[in-house]
Amino acid sequence: MYEKEKNKLPDFSTMTLEQEAEWFDTHAMGDYWDELEDVQVVVDLDQPKTETLILRLQKNLKKKLERIAKSKGLNVSTLARMWLIERLNKA
Repeated sequence: MYEKEKNKLPDFSTMTLEQEAEWFDTHAMGDYWDELEDVQVVVDLDQPKTETLILRLQKNLKKKLERIAKSKGLNVSTLARMWLIERLNKA
């Protein structure tokens, strides 16, 4: 019996925004459900952000962070904060 070949998501971190947009324009996400992971999003509205952290990065790292944030519909500081919290929760 014929078994449908599983589709693999590309490595978006190696793509430009234009390449990502082209991929999404030409592919149906329904073909990739097996590749997706469930995520848990926790929004803590009771704790306002009152502290500031200044972080210096190399230009290429900042550009990559900006590109990833934009692809996720986030601003850079939100993505960086999310990743920092995620990492601290694993420590």
